[in-house]
Amino acid sequence: MEKSINQNLFKEACWLTFSRLNPFYLDKNPVMFVVLVGATLTTFIFLRDIIYPPIVHEPLWFTFSISFWLWFTLIFANGAEAIAEGKGKAHASSLKALAEEMIARRILENGQEETISASELRKGDVIRVTAGELIPSDGEIIEGIAAIDESAITGESAPVIRESDGDRTSVTAGTKLLSNALLIRILSNPGESFLDQMIHLVQAAKRQKTPNEIALQVLLVGLTLIFLIVCTALIPLGMYSHSQISLTVVVSLLVCLIPTTIGGLVSAIGISGIERALRKNILAMSGKAVETAGDIDVLLLDKTGTITLGNRMPVEFLPFEGVDIKELAKAIVLASIADRTPEGRSILEFIDKNYGKLITEKESTNLTFIPFSAETRVSGCDSSTFSIRKGSSDAIQRFIEKNGGEVPPRLHEITEEIGMKGGTPLVVAQNKKALGIIYLKDIIKPGIRERFLRLRAMGVKTVMITGDNPFTAKTIAEEVGVDTYLAEATPEKKLSFIKEEQAKGYLVAMTGDGTNDAPALAQADLGIAMNSGTQAAKEAANMVDLDSNPTKILEVIEIGKQLLMTRGCLTTFSIANDVAKYFAIIPAIFVVSIPEFNTLNIMHLSSPYSAVLSAVIFNALIIVLLIPLALKGVTYRPLGAKALLARSLLIYGGGGIFIPFLGIKLIDMILFNMGLI
Repeated sequence: MEKSINQNLFKEACWLTFSRLNPFYLDKNPVMFVVLVGATLTTFIFLRDIIYPPIVHEPLWFTFSISFWLWFTLIFANGAEAIAEGKGKAHASSLKALAEEMIARRILENGQEETISASELRKGDVIRVTAGELIPSDGEIIEGIAAIDESAITGESAPVIRESDGDRTSVTAGTKLLSNALLIRILSNPGESFLDQMIHLVQAAKRQKTPNEIALQVLLVGLTLIFLIVCTALIPLGMYSHSQISLTVVVSLLVCLIPTTIGGLVSAIGISGIERALRKNILAMSGKAVETAGDIDVLLLDKTGTITLGNRMPVEFLPFEGVDIKELAKAIVLASIADRTPEGRSILEFIDKNYGKLITEKESTNLTFIPFSAETRVSGCDSSTFSIRKGSSDAIQRFIEKNGGEVPPRLHEITEEIGMKGGTPLVVAQNKKALGIIYLKDIIKPGIRERFLRLRAMGVKTVMITGDNPFTAKTIAEEVGVDTYLAEATPEKKLSFIKEEQAKGYLVAMTGDGTNDAPALAQADLGIAMNSGTQAAKEAANMVDLDSNPTKILEVIEIGKQLLMTRGCLTTFSIANDVAKYFAIIPAIFVVSIPEFNTLNIMHLSSPYSAVLSAVIFNALIIVLLIPLALKGVTYRPLGAKALLARSLLIYGGGGIFIPFLGIKLIDMILFNMGLI
């Protein structure tokens, strides 16, 4: 796919660049519209001077050069936006080709299969996909387990495992099955899959402007009007001072003084923000979502799967007095065989790793296994001689008392100690005797504390959401370093918390993957759903993480902040470099009639013509040189607002003044030494 993008990018960008010289398109960008008018005007002046030359006119080489470099400025300003959009359109073409090639084998009610185009699939259809085939539409696995290549969508070359009856049942259109076979239930109608959404996203050239971009546009319009008035006033001023100021020179001055640099790059910056998010396998539904990420104040994260590895895992078995550790482990195995929860599987893995195989097939025959249920909160097994149960302390206490036994005195003491450490105790009993306690603990993801430190450095408040009791939630929150927590969280509590923070004037972001997260994702200013999550969550969010990695929220915020920083830095540079161009052109215009203006000619440029032409050439070339920075973005560092402002003023403000002085003088020397002026 990447090869196809590279082949189409140049052609697409060239077409967009020249097609957008249309004044009805450029009127949306007032700065570039002024450049278009100036380039057209100087071209007409050049043609007039050739056909009907007036008595007094500028040298033809000078007028031609100014006209050429104004068109150059306009073309490369359009080119910055065209390259950003061309990447998306070439990407979309590849995705379209992928979508059009896909077929599906739909299973009919009588069990037979029919081969149809992927576009004929409807929500609720069941299809069979075998190894080597593309998955034709978004769906969930209802039968089977297989390795899937998702590189066509996510760019990640390593295959992923998807299976039915697990946490990863979701599959995406355009991905490829590498092994086995799957039965998949389709979850979207034609035009609604994530492949279709990606095509629509990367094709969307007419994106909605964000509030910050609108504010910048107002600033650019204001500066353009001010310099238009100033430059227009120079003509009567020149007549008064007996200094002949040609229209070509006035146009050159106007184009150099208005913020053409940022005016030519602002659209490319916004479009490339979406493209950078897509490179990180994040599907942003709009440019506004990317920019909002840069302004986030409060971030809500689910504990399970985000802060922790997802499943509570055993760290220790605590037998009661008189109970051998292997006896306890064997009872735990029997009680966990029918426990299909992630915790149940992790307990069996822990025993197999640390104690080996404790139960033979012969021992497990004639046993009745009791699966775990949320109502009973226990699992276990029964035989003619014993009953074993594993579950919460209160449920096991009732089980023991029902069988005529007594709870050991230390049971409550140990369970409280585990709870104080942020763990979860599970009690194991046989008949009327408590055998011991399983200490389950949420395993904190490596490096998560450092991520929260980075978020805090950005000024983002972190909130952990968990269904745990307040005491356990507080313990884990302190361990990982979040700012606060929301314990015993329900969908209503999450929604209420977000509304409260928004009422204080904060922008709130949230990650989620379940149907119960959908209301909060919809309410949040930035909602990021996991691709492996439910359809309801993905529809409610304005971003989808194709990798289903909840901790990637940090990268989303960094992309948003990088976009804002890039726009701010280049705006600072653009306005600052106008100062240098002022010192290049203004003295050149009046130095003959008003010699005192020579004091301002601090660059000691060769001649008035050289000064004007050098400034125009520099004005054009600087846009070309800044296109890679606009597309890539300014390097982001997690600093506070004051530090970022100081850094921007020092590097881009100072550089915006110094670089034009150096560049214009260098161009002047080249023109002079080549005998062109």
